[in-house]
Amino acid sequence: MKFAGTWHIKKMELWDEDFCNMEVQAYVTVDKSGNGDFQFGLVSGQIDGEVVENRSGERFEFTWDGNDECDEAAGSGWLQLQDDNSLEGNIKFHGGDKSLFWATRI
Repeated sequence: MKFAGTWHIKKMELWDEDFCNMEVQAYVTVDKSGNGDFQFGLVSGQIDGEVVENRSGERFEFTWDGNDECDEAAGSGWLQLQDDNSLEGNIKFHGGDKSLFWATRI
C-alpha cells in the first residue's frame, strides 16, 4: 500500500509546531493492512482505515479512537499523497475541531 510507513507531521492548520511536537515529533503511521497510530501534542490515537477512490485519485480514509489530554477522543480523517514522500491529510474530532496537516515520509 502506498500510504504505509511513518510520516512526520510538519505543519497543522489549527495548531502550531510547538504544540504539535511538545511530547514527540508529531507523526502518523500506517501499516499495509490499514491500521496505524498517530500523535500530535497531547492527542494520540489508533487508526483503522482503507484506500478509497475519489475524483482526485486514491486516498486513505480512516476512523480513530484515542485520547486528548487523557480524555477519551475519537474521530475520522484522510490522507492523500502529494508525491511519493509527502502527503496532505485531515484529522477530525467527533463533534469538535478538524485540521488539515502536511507530512513527509521518514
